[in-house]
Order: sequence, then C-alpha cells, then structure tokens
Amino acid sequence: MHYIHLKGTNVLANICIVTGSDENLTEAQSELYGWIKNYVADFQHSPSIRQMMQAMGLKSPAPIQSRLKHLQEKGYISWQEGKARTLQLVDEMVEGIPIMGSVAAGGLVETYDDVQENLDISEVLKKKNVFALTVNGDSMIDACIAHGDMVLMEKITDSSSIRNGEIVSAMVPGLGSTLKYFMKRNNKIFLEAANPAYEPIELDFNQVVFQGKLLAVWRRV
Repeated sequence: MHYIHLKGTNVLANICIVTGSDENLTEAQSELYGWIKNYVADFQHSPSIRQMMQAMGLKSPAPIQSRLKHLQEKGYISWQEGKARTLQLVDEMVEGIPIMGSVAAGGLVETYDDVQENLDISEVLKKKNVFALTVNGDSMIDACIAHGDMVLMEKITDSSSIRNGEIVSAMVPGLGSTLKYFMKRNNKIFLEAANPAYEPIELDFNQVVFQGKLLAVWRRV
C-alpha cells in the first residue's frame, strides 16, 4: 500500500498517481509507455531495464534509457537513472480524497461517517517540474521524513525564491546532495537537519546548487 504525506498537513492518503494523453509521444515512446502501463497493472511493480529491452526487441539499454528520459521530461513517468525499479507511472489524475472526519491518536473520540469535503491533491500531482528522490538516512526524522521514504520535489529555477524554513534538496558539487531545511543568515546558507544528532552545514551561496523544494512525502507501509 502507498501513502502520501502532503507538505503542511498531517494527512496520509492512499492514492493513485498522475495523468496524461499519449499525443505528444513518438511511436517508440508510446509503445514503451503502453507496455510499461500493462506490466505495472499485471504485476504491481515496475519492470527492469532488461525486461523492457526484451519486450521492445532491443539488445542495448541505451534506446530504453533514452525513451525513459523523454517520458519523464514529458511528465508521463518518474524515474531515477541508474537505480533499479525506481520507475513510477504518472497515470491517473486524482480529483480529491473524501475527508471523513477526524481520528484520535490519543484517547477515543466520536467518529463521523458523513463526507464533509475533499482533500484536493491534484495541484501537487499535476505540476510538470516534479521529481522524486529516495531518502537515505535519518537527518530529517523530526520532520516526519524517514529513511526509505520517497520525497516529491518541485524543481527550483530561481534560488532567490527559496524561503527560510523550506525543506530543499541541495547539492554541493564534489561532495554530494542532501535534504535539509534552508536557512539564510548574514549572506550565509545553513542547511539544517530535523535531528539534533546532526550539525548544520554552513555554506556560501555559490557553493551550493538547489535542486528542488519539498512538496510531499510518499511512504510505503
């Protein structure tokens, strides 16, 4: 079962992911995309590159990787090159999830069966500049982001638009990337963890490349 934790809420919701017509795909891209959709529907997980090669009658992974890149750029899939079975379909637009009332995490409270409103997550899922990253480590555990979670990130095109307190994916060339709170003080950048065991990372602005800011957290339980 898959769950998504929307930024700024305490909601975990069982959902399907995205959308799209095949009109802007080449014949080769459409063939692969259609086969992947059928495979996922049959087996409930993504195929390997080798399986895609066999299905398309190819002897090299390069054409498959090229088609996957184009499918990702056009908003049909989420995929991390070089990592096994990270492909996810952007397949069915979610209109909304019914909010059925409240539930206590402490003592018992009265529950309600009537649907009061819908939780609209379509704005998150229909963004075109969204990509996914797998979380490694526990530095953001106090922000409810655990090891093994998948974070949905919105690509940052203007680093000056990042606000203090936003969770970002930041890359330091030559050292690696990290998921942290963004803080700017006295023309210095601080990447701060949500775990007291980790010290803040202090950088000059020109030392870091900001890849994306957090939209949601996807967790499989």
